[in-house]
Amino acid sequence: MSILCVYHVSTPDTPNKVLTHADDIASTLAEQGVGFERWSANTRVEAGASAAEVTAAYQEHIDSWMTAHGYAQVEVLSVSREHPQQEALAASLRDEYRHEADEIRLFAAGRGLLGLHIDDYVYTLLCEKHDLLRIPAGMPRWLDLGEELRVVAISLFQTVFGAVAQRTGSDLAQGFPGLDD
Repeated sequence: MSILCVYHVSTPDTPNKVLTHADDIASTLAEQGVGFERWSANTRVEAGASAAEVTAAYQEHIDSWMTAHGYAQVEVLSVSREHPQQEALAASLRDEYRHEADEIRLFAAGRGLLGLHIDDYVYTLLCEKHDLLRIPAGMPRWLDLGEELRVVAISLFQTVFGAVAQRTGSDLAQGFPGLDD
């Protein structure tokens, strides 16, 4: 089940709002320019699958989104406990970053805690299989994979250069609860 917590940056211990219904999550995020929907596919992939395997499994959907929305770059995050550099990868995703292009992100397997830093608020969304987000360009974010790394996420970006994560230098993410907290 997806869960959205909304915090003021000054109170990382206590959320102002906790939402568990998809419609409530979608409307709250839409107020901030973020799209959220539950999307289902009959496609099954396992955490740790190669980028080529994940892309092949979702190729029809990827092509459709790219054509319909003008996206140009596909990236796959597929991590399991067997990942050779799991600690370094998890730590790098936990640092706040942004992209210069809009992003569509589909969680195809597993889960992760996505943090969005919007003005004086932090929105943390527990994302699970079938969660689809549209995140605007420039929005600071981070992703916590927890201790049991298991996720497959497909990201589409409007441009190749827009897909490059730019670190913000902020340590704000470290002050908020993570996936396992």
